[in-house]
Amino acid sequence: MLTRLHVCRRWFLAASLALIAAPTLAEPLPKVKFTLDWRFEGPSAPFLLAKAKGYFQAEGVDVEIDSGSGSAGAVTRVATGAYEMGFADFNALVEYDAKTPGSKIQAVYMVYNATPAAVLTLKKTGISKPADLVGKTLAAPVFDAGRKAWPAFAKSNKLDPASVKWQTVEPALRETLLARGDVDAITGFYFTSVLNLEARGVKPEDIVALKYPDHGVELYGNAIIASPKLLAENPKAVSAVLRGFNRALKDTLANPAAAIAYVKERDPLINVPLETRRLKLALDHSVLTAEVRANGLGAVTAERMQRSLAETAEAYGLSRVPAAAELFNPAFLPARAERMVK
Repeated sequence: MLTRLHVCRRWFLAASLALIAAPTLAEPLPKVKFTLDWRFEGPSAPFLLAKAKGYFQAEGVDVEIDSGSGSAGAVTRVATGAYEMGFADFNALVEYDAKTPGSKIQAVYMVYNATPAAVLTLKKTGISKPADLVGKTLAAPVFDAGRKAWPAFAKSNKLDPASVKWQTVEPALRETLLARGDVDAITGFYFTSVLNLEARGVKPEDIVALKYPDHGVELYGNAIIASPKLLAENPKAVSAVLRGFNRALKDTLANPAAAIAYVKERDPLINVPLETRRLKLALDHSVLTAEVRANGLGAVTAERMQRSLAETAEAYGLSRVPAAAELFNPAFLPARAERMVK
């Protein structure tokens, strides 16, 4: 006959075994705060798609995505620790690192294989090639990527960088000034300024776009960047974010019109046809380059990267040309087979 002590011991043992066998509550996924470079527009589609369709979660990370107010701001947000990762112009990162030695922020996935920067003008100005810009007035904000990289464009086309005059304007005014004929040309992201000009009544056939990559400039464009703290303390989270994003980018390339639905979820007021065009322009001109088709999404080539860094350093007046390994880290990229596109 069992004593009360034996019964208690058996009950305790059974309860302990039951607790061991029972499924434990899932631990919360590690969180990553991610900042975009700009508002929720067409080019933000793959980021928002990855979030909405659970691609990040499937890779084991919870990503919070916020809109931004410019590439320089996105770099600063990551530098200050307000965000662990972001989407920013790679050249803005190069400039920040030069002015803040030892920042150790790195780009980990090159989204825009070619800079979207362009000089835009109208046919009625008579400007059709870089040489026609000599003596003309161009408008752009001081922080505009195309304006900052103008010396690289000028050098590639054998122009004196000082051969044009600059008018400093707010971003929202630059296309208006060109449409009204108040300036001869502007610099800006191709896929943004073209659509902004059309929205101001300019016919597409009247727009002349001198895209930097088509005129000898080798600069890379926007990349996913990560803070040194996240890179050191949770490298698996960085890899997880890139796998989820890469999957979403391939979905977006396959069906841009469907991807825009995820932008509209975050900003119901967007003009869907307009943002679909903006996304397609970004994909066609900045993402799907010959280099990407050969080497896969997200990667860079070492030789071009070093030439690009030299271009940036000279154009931005930096004191030295950084080494590629300092600012671009390919270690977290998905496997090459996963990054190849048809």
